[in-house]
Amino acid sequence: MERRLLDALQGSRGTRETRAAVVAVLSEVLARGNAALEAALRARPLEARAYVAAQTWLTDLVVTTALRVAQNHLHPNPNPSEAERIAVLAVGGYGRAEMAPHSDVDLLFLGSWKITGRVENVIESTLYILWDLKLKVGHSSRTVADCLRLGKEDYTIRTALLEHRFLFGNKPLADNLHDELWSGLFARTERDFIEAKLAERAERHQKQGGQRYVLEPNVKEGKGGLRDLQTLYWIAKYLHRVEQAAELVELGVFRPEEYSAFHDAETFLWATRCHMHHITRRPVEQLTFDLQPEVAERMGFTDHSGRRAVEHFMQAYFRHATRVGEVTRIFLTGLEARLVKREPLLRGLFRRRRKLRDGFAIENNRITFAEPDTALDDPIALLRIFDEALRTGHLLHPDAMRLITANLHRIDARLRASRRANMLFMNMLLKRGNPERALRRMNEVGVLGAFIPEFERIVAMMQFNVYHHYTVDEHTIQCISTLAQIERGELIEELPIASRILEEGVNRRVLYVALLLHDIGKGLPEDHSIIGAQIARRLAPRFGLTPEDAETVEWLVRHHLLMSDTAQKRDISDPRTVRDFARAVKSRRRLDLLTVLTVCDIRGVGPGTWNNWKAMLLRQLYRDTADALENGLEALNLEKREGAAKRALREALADWSRADLRTETARHYGPYWQGLPTETQVVFAHLLRGICTCEIRIDLHPDPARDATRACFALSDHPGAFARLAGALALVGANIVDARTYTSKDGFATAVFWIQDGEGHPYEEARLPRLRKMIERTFAGEVVAQKALEDRDKIRKRERRFNIPTNISFDNEGSEIYTIIEVDTRDRPGLLHDLTRTLAENNIYIASAVIATYGAQVVDTFYVKDMFGLKLHTKSRQEALERKLRAAIRAGAERAQA
Repeated sequence: MERRLLDALQGSRGTRETRAAVVAVLSEVLARGNAALEAALRARPLEARAYVAAQTWLTDLVVTTALRVAQNHLHPNPNPSEAERIAVLAVGGYGRAEMAPHSDVDLLFLGSWKITGRVENVIESTLYILWDLKLKVGHSSRTVADCLRLGKEDYTIRTALLEHRFLFGNKPLADNLHDELWSGLFARTERDFIEAKLAERAERHQKQGGQRYVLEPNVKEGKGGLRDLQTLYWIAKYLHRVEQAAELVELGVFRPEEYSAFHDAETFLWATRCHMHHITRRPVEQLTFDLQPEVAERMGFTDHSGRRAVEHFMQAYFRHATRVGEVTRIFLTGLEARLVKREPLLRGLFRRRRKLRDGFAIENNRITFAEPDTALDDPIALLRIFDEALRTGHLLHPDAMRLITANLHRIDARLRASRRANMLFMNMLLKRGNPERALRRMNEVGVLGAFIPEFERIVAMMQFNVYHHYTVDEHTIQCISTLAQIERGELIEELPIASRILEEGVNRRVLYVALLLHDIGKGLPEDHSIIGAQIARRLAPRFGLTPEDAETVEWLVRHHLLMSDTAQKRDISDPRTVRDFARAVKSRRRLDLLTVLTVCDIRGVGPGTWNNWKAMLLRQLYRDTADALENGLEALNLEKREGAAKRALREALADWSRADLRTETARHYGPYWQGLPTETQVVFAHLLRGICTCEIRIDLHPDPARDATRACFALSDHPGAFARLAGALALVGANIVDARTYTSKDGFATAVFWIQDGEGHPYEEARLPRLRKMIERTFAGEVVAQKALEDRDKIRKRERRFNIPTNISFDNEGSEIYTIIEVDTRDRPGLLHDLTRTLAENNIYIASAVIATYGAQVVDTFYVKDMFGLKLHTKSRQEALERKLRAAIRAGAERAQA
């Protein structure tokens, strides 16, 4: 490099030409260096520390070369004055010598006093060279006095100065800054700095979602990420002037095993971040779904044990993030204990605390073991402290957390079988009013997985899809939190039925244990409901449940998706659906338990998953099933429903003449009366009144109670009408969540769709005129939906790496008069149009469509008959239709991926 650089300098004329020649040389150095470093990391994908150090060395080489060129060749002065003798320091992450492939290069140009014109030219030329090299440079030009003044005012600047490293120039000046910082700015300000960093950390966590198990974590800024480790460094350095975290072991801040976990987690996080930068060729910090599979592959993870490589990788990531949380919490709560101000005496007198039980003590408002040396002579104390913390409302002291973590091996088979231990655990679930708090604490320090080894396997386990917001263990704790909220009466308005069930009395022990275990079978090759039920059968007696209650828990775990699937994937207005569900449930007791469990399960998936549409479906299914169980399954028949529906319509249209009412009630077949609510039948009555065969009548009405907009269409019936309507709706960005279509005896199609926008809310009223226009143009032949959708039917980039297999099933038992076709596949805007068009082309009449969306996955269920009004009984007909549906899905997917 030196020879090429010298040739470039000697052969150039003028500042601009010299700079360009230098940039050409350094560009090649950077390109070759970065390529060699990336190849080295690909060969040893977990050796991030060596990579980060080498990346820093390469950056140092380029930066100092640019400085030498600027100072000695572009703006030479053989005898600079003291004012012109500057020092250049690396600050921030660069100063810490931790450089990812696309990290910022933060520089401090330090002058003795006011920056002179020549020094400004040197700085400017240096920056131009670095910018031409496409480096992202952060820079400041200051004196020592400036640094002290600004660092006093701004904690961000103070933190950057804490991590300064000399690079080039006036070394005595840099040493002077170092001394002034430690003797002046940093001295006697430890408490203020720590409080500022902790407040900054809390705000950052809140901004990133407040959860360690966010499924697209920010590796740098998220909870349990690199910034948490850096915060620890900053505080440790500020307090102890340490240069490496390893020095904290010698100081007694960490135990060797704690530092080892810290070291491993930091290495893993840095490796993840470096691979992300290499894959994207830019400073990406969010580990998004589309990146996760490639990072997993680069880091050597493989598919095994029924789970994908990306799921193993993300479980490792979250476990490391948890360790970061444990280590930083131990360190920071220890600091809090040393530096916290004493609670004012009067406040302490007026705050009533429950008296502690024997064996525990309070230090700095946190609970700990009174006699650590003998506290664990009886290992049940490892559980008792969580119960005591929950009972008294105290947080755990870091010394207690350390003692627990170091003694997890004492939670052995004997303790797990202990009646006392299991009673204590059940008390935390049932008697303290806030079980989520105890479970999360126990999970974070490893006690929950040690006490229930089957649970340990799902700790930090992610499911690679857009639907689930949390890892499996966090989802479970969120579900139990929801149940506790319902019990406390906090969700009466949102969840009236679940709240009433709990208020009237239900077996809480069964419910809490079933919720705790409902997903415990995940991550195994078998169906998680079946394997989970087998695990529940073993565990329930251990928790003190009677044989009858244990059987109920097993049933709930095995069937915990039954109600959700029935409500969201089947036409619950069909009496056969309700009858089959009622037969599966068998009793009102089980119905009540399953309803509450289902509500908690859906709400525990993540924010926004529960909505009015799902609430409406579950409430209707609950009421109809409860009625069937109470009054007999024979109460669910078409004749009774048809008669009741006609009476309700006559009452709603009291101002209509008898003749008009007779016409309206006589024009529809039986399924119309059982399938639609009265308010929708009123709309169709008005649309059909006086309609001619050349018309399309439309009624669009927001239905906030269902979180959807109801779109009703009345038109002359013809093959493919349903598909054209679905295509028109897709073209205006409407998501169909439910649909019904019926043909009247006089040849008119009455189709109703419930639609939402992309956020799962009612389709905006302001957009309804555009929707109406698009439907009119589609039926007029001005727009061909299939062609118009080609440019819009795209899969979002972040969802392309999801592997969602297509499954198609035919069911002739679930409905009296229809064949049920269920299509489970990847969702995309034009999918429903493709499916309904294919069915129409094959002379299949669609009576209703139920659409259930789970992130990038969708289950479209169609209730259909053939052109003769019969079910699709023959196997050959089903197989032929399945091939055509798969071909349509495949063609659409290829178009969407293009």
